Amino acid sequence: MGHPPLEFSDCYLDSPEFRETLKCYEQELERTSKFLKELIKDGNSVITAIKGYSLAVQKFSQTLSMFQFGVIGDSLTDDEINIAQSFQEFAGLLQEVEHDRMMLVQNASDLLIKPLEKFRKEQIGVTKEKKKKFEKDSEKYYSQVDKHLNLSAKKKESQLQEADELLDKERVNFYESSVDYVYQIHQVQDRKKFDVVEPVLAFLHSILTLNNLTVEMTQDFMPYKQELQLSLQNTRNHYESTREEMEELMKRMKHPSQICKMHSFLPMEGYLYCQEKWALGVSWVKYYCKYNKEGRLLIMVPCEQKTTTKQGPTQLMLKSCIRRKTESIDKRFCFDVETIERNTPVTFQALSEGDRKLWMEAMDGKEPVIFLPFFMSTVELNEIGFKFVRKCINYIETKGVSQEGVYRTVGSNIQVQKLLNAFFDPTNPGDVDLHSSDGDIKTITSALKFYLRSLSEPLMTYSLHRDLICAAKSDNLDFRLSEIHSLTYKLPEKNREMLEMLIKHLVNVCSHSEENLMTPSNMAVIFGPTLMRAKEETVAAMLDIKFQNIVVEILIEDYKKIFSYMPEDSTAPPVPPPRITPRKRQPITISKRPPRVYQALSHEHYQHTESNY
Repeated sequence: MGHPPLEFSDCYLDSPEFRETLKCYEQELERTSKFLKELIKDGNSVITAIKGYSLAVQKFSQTLSMFQFGVIGDSLTDDEINIAQSFQEFAGLLQEVEHDRMMLVQNASDLLIKPLEKFRKEQIGVTKEKKKKFEKDSEKYYSQVDKHLNLSAKKKESQLQEADELLDKERVNFYESSVDYVYQIHQVQDRKKFDVVEPVLAFLHSILTLNNLTVEMTQDFMPYKQELQLSLQNTRNHYESTREEMEELMKRMKHPSQICKMHSFLPMEGYLYCQEKWALGVSWVKYYCKYNKEGRLLIMVPCEQKTTTKQGPTQLMLKSCIRRKTESIDKRFCFDVETIERNTPVTFQALSEGDRKLWMEAMDGKEPVIFLPFFMSTVELNEIGFKFVRKCINYIETKGVSQEGVYRTVGSNIQVQKLLNAFFDPTNPGDVDLHSSDGDIKTITSALKFYLRSLSEPLMTYSLHRDLICAAKSDNLDFRLSEIHSLTYKLPEKNREMLEMLIKHLVNVCSHSEENLMTPSNMAVIFGPTLMRAKEETVAAMLDIKFQNIVVEILIEDYKKIFSYMPEDSTAPPVPPPRITPRKRQPITISKRPPRVYQALSHEHYQHTESNY
């Protein structure tokens, strides 16, 4: 079973569950680091131990076969399944040709060792540095919290204000470190899918093509190699699309205004100190509390348990919540809660004045916090929008359908805004002739994408988003197509009309892929997040972007079938549960023929370059 995604919002709560999940990711990272270290060592053995080459290859293949990719989310794309089982494919191939003596290419170190060492240094090393900073800021913040909460309310106001400001500063530092660390963990987990596999693929290719292998064996391996290279390229494209969205989400989550906004959709939970009275005095015990507003149920999980005894969570049913007057208690940020289970009120201490207000608002106390609504401008799917899209399509197909990288190259933001403002001017909407304007192809394509992304609801609607994602995750390719076909006709009429017009245009652009290098897969990476998006922006939603791309790729590749006729009314089979088990492939069969040596391919042959698309 894969690890659950780490949400940026969990960084703000810093719950025990979040810490436990983070620990699982750290163990996975350590396992990957040890694996890479072992892989690099074995690679060097293959390069240097010519006489013992067969033994080194056997050890190398065993190391590959034992490694399994960790899964983020609940499903894998076909390309990721192919990548996940690639090491087993490599290991099987090496075992079949173990008896043949191999000659290592001179540039084997550049193909394998350097890229893996670079990954360990630049990716895993950076992640470990982020972890150190996170742990340091965490310890510093909670140490400051304990010190802060023990301040007497009778201190001078200036001293209290200074203490509050110091705590706020430490809280911001800790939250930023936590978000940065979570972001880096997700990046290294995704990048290893291709940054680790590509060097191994390049190294393996050099072994197979530069040694006394038969022509038959090389020919049998080539189709799988090409399929894997395509899977690596598609996965890299999905990664780039997801990374940009996740990076934007991370930046927004760091903004102070986002912290207030999160309280509108996050459950009320966090750390509270509870006053407990004993025969010898009073103590303040730290709890992680969760409050269910509908059931008025407060769950208290103790955080400072002794090793000899373990205490389970305490559940209290709330009757009322009252703010504690400052002069009535020596502690700050306190409030009393009356419960059904206890005869006397329970006194809690929040982490700050703002935190106390949030708890009281959730518990219907006397000091609710009123948040200002968050507004944003939106664009509607109307007649002017249709006119704009038609004009853009006509311009692109007339002047730029063969231009290399069309739709991937981004235009000037100033020129894009200027064009949109002129076209959607309320005083004279649509009165712009694109052919007579100064706009170039990249300005027009960027404006078209910007318009579609600015719609108040994505073109393929929020209501169908989950069903479309589930269809894309199906292991049955025929059902995948028929379900997307059926769901397309559940779109509102205007949305379907706009979608059909746009996809027809993308089919036309992709038909010139030999010139513009825009295949259906590359085009889907661009238009997946444009035509589809989840209602709530979370890391889990970002991880589903690759399945959005698959939906759009199917729409392009099967345009005629989807839009030429209505789907059949036959009852479709239920969507099978998401799968993470790789499908079975036919084993590679190697036959013996006279040996032949081939020219080695450099590592750059396998590297992705943005300019190629």
